Amino acid sequence: MAHATGLILSSSSRLLTLSLSSLYSLQNAHQLPLPPGSLVSATAADFSDTQTLFPFLDSDASAPTRLPLLLLKRVVSGVQPTGSIHLGNYLGAIKNWVTLQDTYETLFFIVDLHAITLPYDVQELRKATRDTAALYLACGVDISKASVFVQSHVRAHVELMWLLSSSTPIGWLQKMTQFKEKSRKEGGENASVSLLTYPVLMAADILLYKSDFVPVGEDQKQHLELARDLAQRVNNLYGGRKWKKLGGRGGSIFKIPEPLIPQVGARVMSLTDGLSKMSKSAPSDQSRINLLDSKDLIADKIKRCKTDSFAGLEFDNAERPECNNLLSVYQIVSGKTKEEVMEECKDMSWGTFKPLLADAVIEHLSPIQVRYEEITAESAYLDKVLSEGADRATEIAESTIHNLKQAMGFYL
Repeated sequence: MAHATGLILSSSSRLLTLSLSSLYSLQNAHQLPLPPGSLVSATAADFSDTQTLFPFLDSDASAPTRLPLLLLKRVVSGVQPTGSIHLGNYLGAIKNWVTLQDTYETLFFIVDLHAITLPYDVQELRKATRDTAALYLACGVDISKASVFVQSHVRAHVELMWLLSSSTPIGWLQKMTQFKEKSRKEGGENASVSLLTYPVLMAADILLYKSDFVPVGEDQKQHLELARDLAQRVNNLYGGRKWKKLGGRGGSIFKIPEPLIPQVGARVMSLTDGLSKMSKSAPSDQSRINLLDSKDLIADKIKRCKTDSFAGLEFDNAERPECNNLLSVYQIVSGKTKEEVMEECKDMSWGTFKPLLADAVIEHLSPIQVRYEEITAESAYLDKVLSEGADRATEIAESTIHNLKQAMGFYL
């Protein structure tokens, strides 16, 4: 069974995913009969010494499992539990997670600590957190492949934020675009300290798990750059020989994470303004399609969405941002290529295209809505998923905290 970016080894009904980089490492170390540059499928019997190389394989077992997670590159990402998860969150982030979980070790969490940097509804936070977790699962996040948890359930997030804060120049934070915009809206001096420092928490979210890659939209690259800069700064301040002299292993304390920016769907724009990102915080609900919107509401929002007076439909015309946005949404939810969409829609009027888009969005979201209702009806199941996810995340996080505190000279 060939996958686009990894190798599947099957022993009985057990499927094990191996990233290409790990495949080549194993091949070089053990002379596995796997040709470089190719993707193959093989059974355990195809390897002369499978039990030595892969002692976790059990030909009599029936439960699915994966190769040891240490062999996989790691990806982390999260969404705030504020407002309703909308099409932009889904197409720009969560839908891509579903693909990533097949190739990487993945940790997806609900960033509830970020949700309190601005005024919020105390009663709503708990419900929104659970609803967001349920939607992760309903959208296809598979807990046999990914860890799903709530940010505040892993206390190391806050501890690492504080440790990183001691090495963060305040000038770096004052230059952050979102701080300037949001603090202005909050009235300058009335803005909370957390609004200034939350990029450090975001850096902690990433660095805590020794992340190799972070899925980001174009508008989030500045926050990832801060995390990278902080990782490098801390490595220079405390890593290497300095750490080794304190009993550590030496070398870098943090990995320098790389961005993963999907070619399509990285930034879904507002239905009322093709130049603004679809956002939970936009005052008009008409500007977004929420994942749990009814069929009639979705159709009505698309019918009323902003368009233009040009003839035909086309991608990538700077004078037609709404057209490019709506075609991109259609491309993703329909599963068609850009070329196929262009051929199908180039001569359409808005009156013809809008119902087509509405039907495609409704059809795509319908199974998600059904699965969401099933998950939320089983409260104990969701609690178990989040608890187990937090336990797994804590194992990784505690190792990172120990290394950093040791390198910083704390008495452990």
